[in-house]
Amino acid sequence: MNPAKAPPTPRQQILLGIMFMCASGVVFPFMSGFAKVLGQDYSSLQISWARAFGHIVLMFAIFMPKRGLGIMRTKRPRVQAARAIVQFCSNLCFFFAVAYIPLAKAASISLTAPLIVALLAWPVLGERTTLPRAIASVVGFLGVLVVIRPGSAVFHWASLFVVASASFYAIYQLLTRKIAGVDPPETSTVYSSVIGAFAMLLVIPFVWQTPASWQDFLMFCSLGILGGAGHYCVVLAMGYAPANIVSPFQYFQLVGSVFVGWLLFSDMPDAFTWVGAGIIIGAGLFIGWDQARRR
Repeated sequence: MNPAKAPPTPRQQILLGIMFMCASGVVFPFMSGFAKVLGQDYSSLQISWARAFGHIVLMFAIFMPKRGLGIMRTKRPRVQAARAIVQFCSNLCFFFAVAYIPLAKAASISLTAPLIVALLAWPVLGERTTLPRAIASVVGFLGVLVVIRPGSAVFHWASLFVVASASFYAIYQLLTRKIAGVDPPETSTVYSSVIGAFAMLLVIPFVWQTPASWQDFLMFCSLGILGGAGHYCVVLAMGYAPANIVSPFQYFQLVGSVFVGWLLFSDMPDAFTWVGAGIIIGAGLFIGWDQARRR
């Protein structure tokens, strides 16, 4: 008889957590890249619906065999509905924006979500925001200005939709914290795409455009799979290692976005985008370090 496999050591668990967080930083950019390709010919509403519907089908396939319809039972239906709405709005704004701007620029701006969370945690969750964190958030938003350069010749109005996407995603994170410990994580994972998957069925007939090729069809199908896989990688990362250790590796998504942008569109970020992204990442890392130190 083979001996039972030994559980991973704490060091191995941390390495696994980092690996899964970095994996999400590769999966999400490919999802965004396919959305950018599709955005050249299809409505962003149809793309966002495909992302949400594919995600919820994947979650049902994974969780319903064990949980059945009980997975839809929630103690906070209003909070879950609000989470689903802001999550869909975040995806819609981002997919709309990447049809017009490079992936690396969009990814850089979207990294402001943790900064927005730090600012809104006090009024929404009652978590006091310290002066250093507030200053870091302001510095991070200055980094956004470096990336989008309003008033210059390179400014594109679609960048503002990425700012809106990051804001919606920050609210989504805060509502997720609010529901944590109340509903099972599987329930929250399913509800996060309910609005986009089912409520949008009322709108889809008016914007629907049948995929013109099998390649487009497969890219539509991949959106939900890649999105679900990315979120699952994040969940695994948080399960293997403390959040303050693995969270900084979410910025690996910028590297993934640069690679996907170069691979699919031959785009490379300019120097201002790198500088602005560095400022945003530095501010986010400081906030994470400050939170961990105070805990």
